[in-house]
Amino acid sequence: MGSSEGLAEHVRRAARGEASAFSELYRYTRPMVARLVAGFATLDPDEVEDIIQETYVRAFRALPRLKEVGAFEAWLLSIARNRARTRLERKAHARRVEDDAAEPGPESVPAMPEALQVERDIAVVRQLIDELPEGEEKKTVRLFYIEGELSAREIAEQLGVGKSAVTMRLERFRSRVKRELLRRVLAGRRE
Repeated sequence: MGSSEGLAEHVRRAARGEASAFSELYRYTRPMVARLVAGFATLDPDEVEDIIQETYVRAFRALPRLKEVGAFEAWLLSIARNRARTRLERKAHARRVEDDAAEPGPESVPAMPEALQVERDIAVVRQLIDELPEGEEKKTVRLFYIEGELSAREIAEQLGVGKSAVTMRLERFRSRVKRELLRRVLAGRRE
């Protein structure tokens, strides 16, 4: 492609929708876009590749609106830079959310003593078991959590089902417990 006039011609052709021009623009400009995005040190190789692809998707969709074809490279690099910054902001935000959830700040309510948390969690489990409709899942869960003396294999034998059926019922119940505990924790934070 060499000259800036050759690049400008490919930009004009791509703006008209010519597929070969898109390919040429991508082939010619990808190395500089990749160098720019890879310069954001905290991005891993997969994120760099994602950002490069997002950049070209956005640029090629908006290409017909580019007023100055000679500004294509600078415009493309600004799209790549903005995509990388957005990705970094999202990562930083996600990290802050995780950190806030893991370690409440000094202005938050003191942590509940572990014994009280366990007691509260047990109460939630018992309540959820009581709320289950009568049936095989409730029997399984009650034998495992309330009576607590039988293994999954022993429960399967007692109920006359396969161990995998017992395991599946217990997993389904554990998911329900996790959702309910999470819901209660989030509801408690809003208050």
